[in-house]
Amino acid sequence: MSNSERVDLFVIGGGINGAGIARDAAGRGLSVILCEKDDLAQGTSSRSGKLVHGGLRYLEYYEFRLVREALIEREVLLNAAPHIIWPMRFVLPHSPDDRPAWLVRLGLFFYDHLGGRKKLPGTRNLDLRCSPEGAPIKDQYPRGFEYSDCWVDDARLVVLNAMDAAQRGAQVLTRTACVSARREAGGWRIELRNTRNGTDQVVFARALVNAAGPWVADIIERVAGARSTRKVRLVKGSHIVTPKFWDGPHSYLVQNHDKRVIFINPYEGDKALIGTTDVPWEGAPESVAIDEAEIDYLLAAVNRYFKQPLRREDVVQTFSGVRPLYDDGKGNPSAVTRDYVFDLDTNGGAPLLNVFGGKITTFRKLSEHAMQNLRPTFPDMGQDWTASATLPGGEIDEADVPQFIARLQREYLWLPRDLMRHYARTYGARTAQVINSANSLADLGRQFGPNLYEAEVRYLMEHEWAETAQDILTRRTKHGLHINAEQTAAFDGWFNGLDRKSA
Repeated sequence: MSNSERVDLFVIGGGINGAGIARDAAGRGLSVILCEKDDLAQGTSSRSGKLVHGGLRYLEYYEFRLVREALIEREVLLNAAPHIIWPMRFVLPHSPDDRPAWLVRLGLFFYDHLGGRKKLPGTRNLDLRCSPEGAPIKDQYPRGFEYSDCWVDDARLVVLNAMDAAQRGAQVLTRTACVSARREAGGWRIELRNTRNGTDQVVFARALVNAAGPWVADIIERVAGARSTRKVRLVKGSHIVTPKFWDGPHSYLVQNHDKRVIFINPYEGDKALIGTTDVPWEGAPESVAIDEAEIDYLLAAVNRYFKQPLRREDVVQTFSGVRPLYDDGKGNPSAVTRDYVFDLDTNGGAPLLNVFGGKITTFRKLSEHAMQNLRPTFPDMGQDWTASATLPGGEIDEADVPQFIARLQREYLWLPRDLMRHYARTYGARTAQVINSANSLADLGRQFGPNLYEAEVRYLMEHEWAETAQDILTRRTKHGLHINAEQTAAFDGWFNGLDRKSA
């Protein structure tokens, strides 16, 4: 990139909203640059509950528009990236101490019919005393419900949007901070700083999008020198990871005494992902971390319903994220809207579009609406297009994923089944690019863990902006959950040495 490049649109923020907007804009024929001060999805977008869901509990707060949009988007996204998004059944043991059964049934009826469900199976009642789903549940909860939502690899969803944007002509600049943005000559003069080497660059753009998530207010005030009447409310959500303690592929959703619901989902085969909390956060977003009270809260919610108690020592990993919710004035963090709001600032001419709120499930529609807001600036840009488009690797039929894996297995007879499944579920139709010209396990290069080989690492460095060991172990993949401390140290040493040689 030259020091005085001119583009149509500049996007700040490499989370799901920024990557989605960059992709949408590039697909409309606009010249686009996306900058992210850290790694793609390093903040909130890799620390979600990893669900594409309508948001059953949002119905209690009368968020019908949001729930309907999210329910419709479930199947849109399922079609776009079936390798990283797949259906999941959720079992809801009923506790009469919390919500009455009629209210739960009513909510599930709306859930089934509000979004024009086509692919996913509907709700059913369960007798937990005799159904296999009820086996791990305490006898005092004999009644339950089952409904559908979807699982998603959240960080990979961000990366796939960035990849698609780049393939459509956008420039994606990771480890690049926006240090200043000022209106000049009918556009924006934007100063960037490469956080790897400290070099500065200048870009001129006709419009600026602020999709910085928890840092949205900082970009408005400090970087752009602007103001907004809208505010963001930061809420911490924490998760714990434990060994999986039930049989079957289904998830559980339990109601806690404070009316919050806790998801207990299968995770990476042999583990469980449990969350989330809702705690007001006032510190720096990058310093967010779980506290012991949150761990106790999540363990207590699980132990209220399940026969096998979880203990503190069962927690093998934790992570926390800061949700940048639009501040609608609600006192209870759980009641604050998960909807998104735009603030279009055209004072001084060149538009600044600030994005408040949003959730993983509705990112595509948010991106589409963002571009519709900018149409007066770009009247000749293309029309809406993402509703029927696949994401990189998603060029397979959702119903055919098992058959796709079986076809790959026949083509690569030398690949172990677990490794093939990992490649297929992570890279989909691009699996052949990861394997490249390899004809044996030895051809994949050095092995660092059960399914982590050098060929995959090099693919991620070349095609997915992976620059550090953690980019690979925790965001591009979840290998970090499957390798021990010694293997992690060996990988770190090899990778850092490789970086130094490359530099």
